[in-house]
Amino acid sequence: MTQSALALRQARSHLLQYGECLSGALDERIARSWRRSLEAGVMPTGRLMEIDLRPDNALRYALATNQDLLAHSQPVMDYLYQQVKRSQSMVILADKQATLLHTMGDVDFLNKAERVALSSGSCWQESYRGTNAIGTSVAESSSVEINGTEHFLERNGFLTCAASPIMSADGKLLGVIDISGDLRNRHPHTLGLVNMAARMIENRLVLASCQRHIRLHLHAQPEGIGSVAEGIIAISADGWIVGANRTGLEIMHLSPNDIGSAKISNVLDVRLEELLSRNSYRFATSRPIHLHDGTPLFIQVHAVESMLTSVPAVERTTTADALSNLDLGDPMWRRATDKARRVAHKHIPLLLHGESGVGKELFARAVHESGARRDKPFVAINCAALPEHLIEAELFGYVPGAFTGARREGYIGRLREAHGGTLFLDEIGDMPLAMQTRLLRVLQDRQVTPLGSGKAVKVDFSLICATHRKLREDADKGIFRSDLYYRINGLTVNLPALRERTDFQALTERILDEHNPECAVHLKPELLAKLSRYPWPGNIRQYSNLLRTASAMLDAHEKCIDWRHMPDDLLDELAADTQSLVHDGAAASPQNLKAVSLAVIQQALQDSHGNVSATARRLGISRQTLYRKIALARQHSVG
Repeated sequence: MTQSALALRQARSHLLQYGECLSGALDERIARSWRRSLEAGVMPTGRLMEIDLRPDNALRYALATNQDLLAHSQPVMDYLYQQVKRSQSMVILADKQATLLHTMGDVDFLNKAERVALSSGSCWQESYRGTNAIGTSVAESSSVEINGTEHFLERNGFLTCAASPIMSADGKLLGVIDISGDLRNRHPHTLGLVNMAARMIENRLVLASCQRHIRLHLHAQPEGIGSVAEGIIAISADGWIVGANRTGLEIMHLSPNDIGSAKISNVLDVRLEELLSRNSYRFATSRPIHLHDGTPLFIQVHAVESMLTSVPAVERTTTADALSNLDLGDPMWRRATDKARRVAHKHIPLLLHGESGVGKELFARAVHESGARRDKPFVAINCAALPEHLIEAELFGYVPGAFTGARREGYIGRLREAHGGTLFLDEIGDMPLAMQTRLLRVLQDRQVTPLGSGKAVKVDFSLICATHRKLREDADKGIFRSDLYYRINGLTVNLPALRERTDFQALTERILDEHNPECAVHLKPELLAKLSRYPWPGNIRQYSNLLRTASAMLDAHEKCIDWRHMPDDLLDELAADTQSLVHDGAAASPQNLKAVSLAVIQQALQDSHGNVSATARRLGISRQTLYRKIALARQHSVG
């Protein structure tokens, strides 16, 4: 046993005995992972935790919901495998839950890997498998290499694994690309390989998802544009940064939080109109432009032709009519936009009330873009999502050395980031009382005092708050400050729940267009009618997620979403509804429900030319479930 392996085993024994890692014995990320593994109940030599993988369901759903990730990763995985072929290793793609979606590798090593469940459908979250490159990369949202006994489970000690996260164009974790192999064949450049592969996938995803937006391809050298090392920034017609790859964010000195809340004019020393008017798709070979800090950059602009010729008109229309763009015909929504538009140019606090998922942040952003501050920052904060021990530092900022773990350079805080623009406090009803008191003082004095500082800094922002709670009742109960309630309630606007809206079809068409930018997808009329009567407890957020998944379930030639594209749980709820699946307004009988179920199955069988396996895949169920549904439906029809 090598000295390092012995030291790791001693560190593990110390952790198991005392609950803490030996200081300096481990890389800090691995130490954190070991502690998380132990807290999850994973034991290094214990039996593997029983995990209900349900491969016919869980893997199928994971594959369906990650089709874009799979499609854009496959060519890169093929290339990556050619680099490590015949080295006793494998290439793995996992989703953001650390479920293995696709694997490829040397046959004899794949057989060995299957013994430790390193195969498609297995979940490698730390809470199940302990410290491992895939699960730890997901947990840390960073690239990581785990070798031999650095794995928390001793049975995985024969592995060397390197993984890198794959981020979406809006800065969110999509999945992980990994190379795992025999520890005896460890290579020092493996982590670099997976990092490069992750960047290649991210670039493909950004290009695919931002085709309708203006794209800036940038690099410090003109020859770097078009290479895997280029930065990509996607911006809307009115100049908001709406997407980026990680390199683009790094070059622009931005973070994922800036996507959707920063304008390109806040970063570059040239206006968007000038960029487009000078664009010749060879802009990268001419003189560089500069960031506001003076850093020179070469940029190549990609935009649809209409944007090149009419940017000023586009910008005026988009910013002036941002609220109108959300109006699809529902009277309640229209009344809300009319009210909000009247205060968009005034210093009047706006309080949005509505259930979770109705689109409060979307509405708030439209108010901002319709007002005089539309060229300034829009800073959104979800008060319910911030840990109570971090909310003060996040909102008010801090000076260097204010507390243990603080950034060396300090932090400006979200309230000061909103200076000159709009501050949106979502779910303000969930803000702790102590923070309510500090926020009230900021709103009264219009100044912020960072943690660790005695010096107040002036701030100026428009305020929009949102909540699903009844704040007036909470104020009467003493769980929300009444003086803060009256301070933020300049105008209350109620946003309707999805089940209350009359523009369901128009909203459906818009959502489908967003999820299917390259083709026109529609719902089968009977399904649309049924969905319009569903209560949608998660509102637009839930409905949009459903349509995204249903769109992913379509075959390449399909353009119509039908019953078979719906997830099983929703089908069960729709079948349990008291309204008919066939006749509007008619009470559904068990006979009607069984008849519709049989009709859906028969149609899927016909489309699959009688192939039971293909039919089961179309319906999103196992073959055994399909046989059972056919038998029950036929038995009922005979009875």
